[in-house]
Amino acid sequence: MFKTLGSAFKNRELRKSIIITLLLLLVYRLGCFLPTPGLDSSLYSNIANDDVTGLLSLLNAVTGSALANASIFALGVTPYINASIIVQLLAVAIPALERLSKEGDEGRNKINLITKITALILALAQGLGIVLGLGGDYIVPIFGANLKWLTSVVVILILMAGTCFTMWLGDKITEQGIGNGLSLIIFVGIIATAAQSIVNAIKNIQYSITYLWELVGFLALVLLIFFLIAFVDMAERRITVQYTKQVKGNKMYGGQSSYIPMKVNSSGVMPIIFASAIITFPSLIISLFGKDATSGGFAGFWFKYFGTGTVLYSILTALLILFFAYFYAQIQFNPHDVSLNIQQHGGFIPGIRPGKPTMEYLKKVSNRITLFGAIFLAFIALVPSVMFSAVAVGSQGLLNGFTATGMLIVVSVAIEIRDQLEAQLMMKRHKNIL
Repeated sequence: MFKTLGSAFKNRELRKSIIITLLLLLVYRLGCFLPTPGLDSSLYSNIANDDVTGLLSLLNAVTGSALANASIFALGVTPYINASIIVQLLAVAIPALERLSKEGDEGRNKINLITKITALILALAQGLGIVLGLGGDYIVPIFGANLKWLTSVVVILILMAGTCFTMWLGDKITEQGIGNGLSLIIFVGIIATAAQSIVNAIKNIQYSITYLWELVGFLALVLLIFFLIAFVDMAERRITVQYTKQVKGNKMYGGQSSYIPMKVNSSGVMPIIFASAIITFPSLIISLFGKDATSGGFAGFWFKYFGTGTVLYSILTALLILFFAYFYAQIQFNPHDVSLNIQQHGGFIPGIRPGKPTMEYLKKVSNRITLFGAIFLAFIALVPSVMFSAVAVGSQGLLNGFTATGMLIVVSVAIEIRDQLEAQLMMKRHKNIL
């Protein structure tokens, strides 16, 4: 990775793109510390920091502590992520959206516009949730006590504007920088939150030497999880494809072998995000009505048996991850289309007859790989959090900065950036040769 970055800095065009990317990311980080007028940041940070294992912890890490700071970027790219999930699910159910996804750049641009409009609507809904769900104690009137409603409107509009500006920054990074802009914004947010948690843990060492050993053990466990995630994320099953020789005119084509790369974790972090969004949605709705675990009726029952950290919560989360892993794998990889494409180009898998047998073979391999990847995602989503809690007994702040889901996102984005830089370096080398 560092070798690739060093080679990229030697190239003038890539160096310019990297500098532009860093400057735009700096603008985002500065915005994460600009407070939202009308929100009590001190009270609001307690809510985000106390939820060390729930959804707010993940959202706070993704936004780079912007949520805990009650900044103008408190929502970050969360509405856009949720909108992308909704549009992708609707593209499977609605034929019109499915046709748009297959119409090339024009269709993708229209889907991107639909996604951004949906993100704006979700930002409005989440802004309303923040204002209504937190109650009046967290709203600081800036137009007088009698115009508290006007302050609430201003807060919602500022949060929506922050989401729009974040999406614009992501688009600019994608156009003029390197990598996917929104992925890089999430990447930087997670890294910043993790770094801040480490700094706070180091400050606590002066109070007790126990904190030092907890920090060392925690970081060792983090490195182990990072290695496991990187190992599985880069793992793939390569299916050999042999092409027959074909004579077209005076030239002979084919006669070469290739392979179909099937990644073990092809769906990335999406199944975890899908599962977390669904399992925590009832808790968010209940919280908006001022209910908690001490309430009676359905609210108390839900938090007692399906709240974060309960056994049923873990089981249901694992099952949802398995389901969405298979769902996402079917969207990304179609055995019928792949087998048909191989047959049309005169290819075959050694030992497998073309046509339906090839499709069935690819489907069987895909299902087995997806099962292993889904089990891995369920493990990453549940087990490391328990291990982190056991190691960092006295340094609970580390749990806010390091979530297994966030680590998975960091590894995936880092590998994506490395691959894109290597591809651009190779393209420029070939261009110079020509």
